[in-house]
Amino acid sequence: MMRFFWWFLAGAVVFLSSCVSNKRYVFLQHEDVKAKNLPTDTVVREYTHASYDYRIQPHDALYTQFRSLTDKKFDFLNADDQASAASGQNLGIRSELVDINGDITYPVIGKVRVGGLTVFEAQEKLQGLANQYLESAVVKVRMVNFRFTFMGEVKQEGTITSFNNRISVPEAIGLAGGLDDLADKSKIKLVRIENGQTTITYLNLLDEDFVNSPYYFVHQNDVFVVPPLRQRPFRKYFGQNLSIVLSSVSVLLLVISLSK
Repeated sequence: MMRFFWWFLAGAVVFLSSCVSNKRYVFLQHEDVKAKNLPTDTVVREYTHASYDYRIQPHDALYTQFRSLTDKKFDFLNADDQASAASGQNLGIRSELVDINGDITYPVIGKVRVGGLTVFEAQEKLQGLANQYLESAVVKVRMVNFRFTFMGEVKQEGTITSFNNRISVPEAIGLAGGLDDLADKSKIKLVRIENGQTTITYLNLLDEDFVNSPYYFVHQNDVFVVPPLRQRPFRKYFGQNLSIVLSSVSVLLLVISLSK
């Protein structure tokens, strides 16, 4: 009987040590994880985001489309196959790569500085240049290689490419398929390269105040490394290790009983 008690006690300790509380699991908490009678259908808090618009950097790929009433013989900015460039793959092929100085090059016009501009500012700048050469010109600019990477405790590791350059970290996690159950959301490592420097920052996504963080929005080429909770090794290998231990104990007890 006493032996059974000690086995039960050891099992209970092991079980409890493997549990993960909701406070280490739920995103963007604000003392509401175990709260009762939370108000519904009403705004409980408001956050004002600082203005954020991604600014074009060297090696960004921009898809630029020029349309006008100018005869095709004289419209040097409108390629013949531009109508077929609507698919995502062709957008990449037809894109213009921003050089190390922040310039893109066009026939006749030459180099145009777009580095440091937002996509809409670049579109406005190219619109002004197109108006000088084309009749009733319409210019569209899209960034086609905005990308970020997730590694570690996520449902799908890898690099994600998006046409949208205004993505929050929670949205990016959704695009990565979400985090694993045993991901440590309080210590997500962000590796960011800007202006020739690499910075390392740790993000706590358990706290709702993260929406006020200057790191709330993803930047080009961001890399997120999601670490595991300390319970992960136990939870992952407990089943197979327990079966080995139980098998070993059964064999040992059988040997002891046969030896008596």
